Amino acid sequence: MSTMATAASSPSSELLATSRNQSPLRVYVTEAKYEIIKQMRIPAFMIPTIGFPIMFYVLFGLVMPSGGNNARAAATYMLATYGAFGVIGISLFALGVGVAVERGQGWLAVKRASPLPVSAYFTAKYVTTLVISTVLMLLMCIIGAVFGHVRMLPSQWIALLATETLGAIPFCAMGLAVGYLAGPNSAAAIVNVIYLPMAFFSGLFIPAEMLPRFLQGFAVALPPYHLGRLALDAVGVEPASHAPGHIVALLGFGALFTIVALIAYRRDDGKTYG
Repeated sequence: MSTMATAASSPSSELLATSRNQSPLRVYVTEAKYEIIKQMRIPAFMIPTIGFPIMFYVLFGLVMPSGGNNARAAATYMLATYGAFGVIGISLFALGVGVAVERGQGWLAVKRASPLPVSAYFTAKYVTTLVISTVLMLLMCIIGAVFGHVRMLPSQWIALLATETLGAIPFCAMGLAVGYLAGPNSAAAIVNVIYLPMAFFSGLFIPAEMLPRFLQGFAVALPPYHLGRLALDAVGVEPASHAPGHIVALLGFGALFTIVALIAYRRDDGKTYG
């Protein structure tokens, strides 16, 4: 009896009962809740994923710059660019590596055998990524304001937080594509090969204007460049008139990665189920 009671109160049992008896929205909310709890309970994921961009920001945005207003300007500029660097990393690792590993473990096959809609699984991944990105940005904003003396209007803080969080969505699609194209043992290495060079050549570590001229043109073709520029627009560095072009570019990249992810998903689905 105790075993049956324990099974009935488990997350999987709750999801099963929810999917049978409750509204579709309730199913999605429950799956997202447990996905967030799962990630929060994995320190090996949470600490490096959030700590790595914060460490970069503290070292290069707060410690190294010196000299009053110049230091404050550097802290403000790098809050935007290293924030973009951080949310992109969360998207690629949470979705890219996470999905690849769960594919290798057979967890997606278990999900397919349950009444849970497959779309609820992917929606939960997206929601979890956005929640973790929001936590990261809140921490970076607090550090920037307290230790970097970053001063902005309330509307600018809100715009920066919204830009970085929502701007992670196209990179969620990129991560999902990697998750279905890469194997469980190679996904982390592939994400690192994509992530760090792409961030550097997009001008997230140093301004794109400081890169060699031929690389400046290459930067525009990379999606992190456009998220970084939108973040700089939010903090008042990039001209607001350029924002529509960057938004269109991110939407285009997001659509492209979504198509690639769908093709890879259907191919993987066909191999598994025929």
